[in-house]
Amino acid sequence: MAGASGACEYHFCEGQLAAQVSRGGGLGFIAYARTLLQIDPNEPSLPIGIGYLGWQLEKAGTPAHDLLSVALNNNVRAVWLAFGAHLEKWIDFIRKSEPNPGATKIVVQVNSVQEALSAVNDWKVDVVVAQGIEAGGHGSGSAPPLLTLLSEILSSIPRDGPPVLGAGGVVNGAQVASLLALGASGVVLGTRFLVSPESLYSNSQREALIAAPTGSSIRTMAFDQARNTLGWPLGVDGRGLRNRTVDDFESGTGTEELRRKYAEGVKTDDIDRIVTWAGASVGLLHAIHPAKVR
Repeated sequence: MAGASGACEYHFCEGQLAAQVSRGGGLGFIAYARTLLQIDPNEPSLPIGIGYLGWQLEKAGTPAHDLLSVALNNNVRAVWLAFGAHLEKWIDFIRKSEPNPGATKIVVQVNSVQEALSAVNDWKVDVVVAQGIEAGGHGSGSAPPLLTLLSEILSSIPRDGPPVLGAGGVVNGAQVASLLALGASGVVLGTRFLVSPESLYSNSQREALIAAPTGSSIRTMAFDQARNTLGWPLGVDGRGLRNRTVDDFESGTGTEELRRKYAEGVKTDDIDRIVTWAGASVGLLHAIHPAKVR
């Protein structure tokens, strides 16, 4: 298996982008959203996947089983799980609840060899995603670089184990080829698809990604503080383009003021304020291409 997946967090990519990724030969993923799944339940397995944040499923009062059932009842191809203390609970529920046993592939994202071993040996997942520290969006701030993490995982899990995909700072074919040569079964791309016309990023955000030089993305909790999207597990932060929100956060600006300025930035699409998630290889993006372009 050698392929590519497109993964997005929050709702910067919707069904249109996921569909184009799948039509291009990969497997597109969307973040969970009940309203996005308006399809005929009699249709064959939908060639997209749905991602869930484990820590959100685990929050008190969350109807986790109902949320997961939306994906299962709509015949999605795969369910992606990440950032949870009890992912095994949701894996067990999926296995016991899917209408056609084994039809829904379970993808688990990991940031360490220990997490990978649990996913493979204990949870028997179908696909492991090794996310290096270069990844845009959220990830472990202590994850190793992707090449190191991928090599360690491949040398630690059984040879007949599930496919392992590489994620983090992958934006072009040369990087894909290097990961496949290293032993990955495929790759995951995120930032590359955020610059496509099908993403929900604004033109200003796409242009910011294209113009960004290498070294302009940073791991920080500034954007989560500014947007009040807190609750991530300890050690998880987000990588995006540095802007004035990050500068203010680092200089000690109070939370209320940080959020006020961010809200104003949203109204005017001010890229010096709003978040633009970006992986470490953003400097290698030079043009806006449709998601389906290979």
